[in-house]
Amino acid sequence: MRIVSVVGTRPQLIKAAALQPALRLRHDEIFVDTGQHWDASMAGSFFGELGLAKPDHSLGAGGGTHAAQTAAMLIGLEPLLAAERPDAVLVYGDTNSTLAGALAAAKLGLPVAHVEAGLRSFDRRMPEELNRVVADHLSTWLFAPTPTAVDNLRAEGITQGVTLVGDLMQDLAARVAAEVRDPVVLDEIGARLGLALEAGRYLFATVHRQENREPLAMRAWGSILAAAAATDRPVVLALHPGTKIAMDREAIERDPNVLITEPQGYRTSLALQLHAAAVLTDSGGVQREAAWLGVPCLVLRSFTEWGELVAGSDGRIVVVGLNVERAARELARLAPIAVAPRLAAQRVAMLELRPAGAADAILAALDREP
Repeated sequence: MRIVSVVGTRPQLIKAAALQPALRLRHDEIFVDTGQHWDASMAGSFFGELGLAKPDHSLGAGGGTHAAQTAAMLIGLEPLLAAERPDAVLVYGDTNSTLAGALAAAKLGLPVAHVEAGLRSFDRRMPEELNRVVADHLSTWLFAPTPTAVDNLRAEGITQGVTLVGDLMQDLAARVAAEVRDPVVLDEIGARLGLALEAGRYLFATVHRQENREPLAMRAWGSILAAAAATDRPVVLALHPGTKIAMDREAIERDPNVLITEPQGYRTSLALQLHAAAVLTDSGGVQREAAWLGVPCLVLRSFTEWGELVAGSDGRIVVVGLNVERAARELARLAPIAVAPRLAAQRVAMLELRPAGAADAILAALDREP
């Protein structure tokens, strides 16, 4: 098959890195980067680090409002897809790149294959929820990562072309986790970031969702991080550039024990999660990685599309929203300062992360009539 793969953000590059090697052994892939994460710190280093092929087409459509960004992607994708005439257009996840890829393909009568189909937070205020719903209803192949995702699609009347494949991100995490399980990796990371990092003696945080860039939300999660941070247990906050701009605009105060860094590469991010006392995040990808690594995780959102992970975490993953008191209570339960280093060491010693086999399942499904 001739397949156009559309990516544009860090999480999509991670998924593509897990699928692309196997995909290219069996199919002719045209690799398109929309540029949604245009900042070099957000996506630039991922191509080299993850061994991704250089994009065949780069649209440079990053920045701007959701409407402007999606429109720029549609304008770039339409003539490209019309010229390439692929057998399928492969999109990942729930971003504006996903929406634009699915819309452009469908309007040209090209079949769409959606990786991570069926996920639902049931919160239509989230742009990501709208993107994933539209992409699913336009898709010919729907690659669901969980049984609940399959159920969600069935509830919306979508049963044709649905395949339960598992999670591509787990495939890549399983491959890389062995490289970062030795805590000595923190010495190199700490030296590069100018921080003294010890396993179990810091917290790792990321914040990037649009709803968490509103002034009240920033003050709320800022209070959560400030309450969690201490001189002997700082919070390492890998901050999305868009979130930093929003914080600067509103003059949001930063606690001195919350140490802000730019977004980190894949291996560094995985290492910082694995050896942390706990993770605080609004990222779907980081939630999943924390679950697979066994790291306590506070989800800084009111809803999550990964409910199965929360339910199956034995209480290690908790959706706390922006409730300062609840976040403090759950953090004290999950990662008491006195024993967190010992718990982190035990977690690493017991880590057995196996691949999900999602790449092989996706390729097998593509070989079948949907």
